[in-house]
Amino acid sequence: MKNLIVSFCFAFTFLTMSCSTNKESEVENYDVVVYGANSAGIIAAYTAKTMGKSVLLIEPSIHLGGLTTGGLGYTDIGNKYAVTGLSRDFYRRLGDHYGKFEQWIFEPSVAKKTFQEYLDRAGIEVQYDYRVIEAIKEDGFIKEIQLEKSSDPSQDHRTVSGKMFIDATYEGDLMAMSGVSYAIGREANEVYGETYNGVQLMNGHQFPDGIDPYKTPGEPSSGLLWGISEEDLEPDGIGDDKIQAYNYRICLTNDPENRIEITEPEGYDPSMFDLLVRLFEAQPDRKSLNNYFIWSHMPNNKTDINNRGGFSTDMIGMNHEYPEADYERRQEIIDAHTHYTKSLLYFYKTDPRVPAEIQEQMQEWGYPKDEYVDNGNWTPQLYVREVRRMIGEYVMTQANCVGDEVVEDGIGMAAYTMDSHNIQRIVIEKEGKKMVKNEGNVEIGGFGPYPIAYRSIIPKAEEAKNLFVPAAMSASHIAFGSIRMEPVFMVLGQSAAVAACMAIEGGQTVQEVDVPALQEELKTNPLADGSTADILVDNDDEGMVTVAGDWEQVSRGGYGPSFLRDESGGSSEKSVRFTAAVQDAGKYNVYVYFSRTQEATSQTHILLGDGFEEHEMLVKEEDIRVEGQTSGEWVHLGDFDLEPNTSPFVEVSNKDADGGVVADAVLWVPVR
Repeated sequence: MKNLIVSFCFAFTFLTMSCSTNKESEVENYDVVVYGANSAGIIAAYTAKTMGKSVLLIEPSIHLGGLTTGGLGYTDIGNKYAVTGLSRDFYRRLGDHYGKFEQWIFEPSVAKKTFQEYLDRAGIEVQYDYRVIEAIKEDGFIKEIQLEKSSDPSQDHRTVSGKMFIDATYEGDLMAMSGVSYAIGREANEVYGETYNGVQLMNGHQFPDGIDPYKTPGEPSSGLLWGISEEDLEPDGIGDDKIQAYNYRICLTNDPENRIEITEPEGYDPSMFDLLVRLFEAQPDRKSLNNYFIWSHMPNNKTDINNRGGFSTDMIGMNHEYPEADYERRQEIIDAHTHYTKSLLYFYKTDPRVPAEIQEQMQEWGYPKDEYVDNGNWTPQLYVREVRRMIGEYVMTQANCVGDEVVEDGIGMAAYTMDSHNIQRIVIEKEGKKMVKNEGNVEIGGFGPYPIAYRSIIPKAEEAKNLFVPAAMSASHIAFGSIRMEPVFMVLGQSAAVAACMAIEGGQTVQEVDVPALQEELKTNPLADGSTADILVDNDDEGMVTVAGDWEQVSRGGYGPSFLRDESGGSSEKSVRFTAAVQDAGKYNVYVYFSRTQEATSQTHILLGDGFEEHEMLVKEEDIRVEGQTSGEWVHLGDFDLEPNTSPFVEVSNKDADGGVVADAVLWVPVR
């Protein structure tokens, strides 16, 4: 089947038929019903409640926060400029915990605590362990949804009514049950005029040439090693219904006081890793865990471990049933991934075929006692990178990512590489020799932040009139790979909630919402509580930036679309002045952004005007500490009392520079 496109979910038919066998309670009525207490759902629910609406937040599992609290602590940012509103506030609240302005690498338990504080502040109690089994529509509106107890479907069902519904889940189950069209898998390149969709045999996270795929090398009759598919390789760009690999983002610790030993999982079978042993043999010079895992260090001696190379934490090809599977089958797939991952860790720790240097490194690590204490110290959230994707009012594509098409109804931004993990592990023939290869990995970047259309989080009008889908949103496979990051999902969750409130207040469908008014609300009320907004001035903001001298404009690696750089070493005076338009008087913390650049000056001269007097400052290069998946960092210049109509500014110059000087962005943050 070449890219599965459906208008409703057949897989759940047996579930909806079961409704009549259970006693139904009275209908519960809410303004906004949010399905899924992951990052997008929590921010959506908090936003709607803060804006005065009655809210129900439903979570099918007993886990709060999705992937953000499920081990993905090494945040996929792309460009901090794209992280706005409550999403940005979340990372600043993490910063409060760690004693920094913003924190982008963090422990799962800290993220969970931070999300819970949002819910407590708004007075929202998550309805855990309930999952949707039916959506009842009337004249295009979802009137009610039926819920069953996830852990015990035999219990009485709940019936919930809402004026607006937000399906924040990664899976898009409510969307599917509502009769909304969606896609599964990869579109052919020809569908949307793309280059990197469909089948892609590339070199990323790949096996080197020549690794034999058969149990007995050279003998196809012996059968394929575990994890290799018998399917043939299709031509590049051909669509299919296969999805990119899932894995767990693994939190381990090497703190002996907090470490639980990695033990043999039930049903352990070391033959699952025979192909990995051949990879070891093919590259004997690679003797570090970092050669086979992305081993990112988190605070307090913990990790966020991700997939790296030809054979790692991705369970390639074992998830293709997941999108349309019923709840029971999905759990089997989740359990299989859990078993695989725990087995992989145990294999590295104990199997004599693992290179000794790597095994010694692994033996230092174990499960943290203080994480996932209600789930055996193992994350309850599988990284389901891509499940369903709505086919909504507008489909985001590669053209949006690279800037060939720019939407005017943007309600959030994305900035990450067009990214797909491998999708299948197959046998190919090259120069007359059979060998194993992974297929499906794509990593194409080099573009700046771009807007995400409001129309991409709403269905077509003829399919549903009161539904938002901020996570399983409308995008092609390859564009979704750029958008599908947790900070962006939070931005889209907030945007959906604000639009839902506007639709309720205006008696409108989601398709009738005044998008310019929505954009203005998101800009002027970024925390949804009426508080004073930050003042951000980027070097690309015409009218707010004065440039003196000839600066080079660099389009990659900065904050926002570009940054300015001077490498003259101060031989001629140059400066960039960022001016703030202050609306509300008060005390503001002032920050200047430094993008990482080669051969940077050891010190940068700053002139700060607070509207009354000027202050000269020096920022030392050694004090700029960039952490995580980002290219720069904010540096605090101090807090100042500011007044409207006084034109406070920050000026970056090349005075006394002994290397490259960067002028990128300045931020004035109200002291709350």
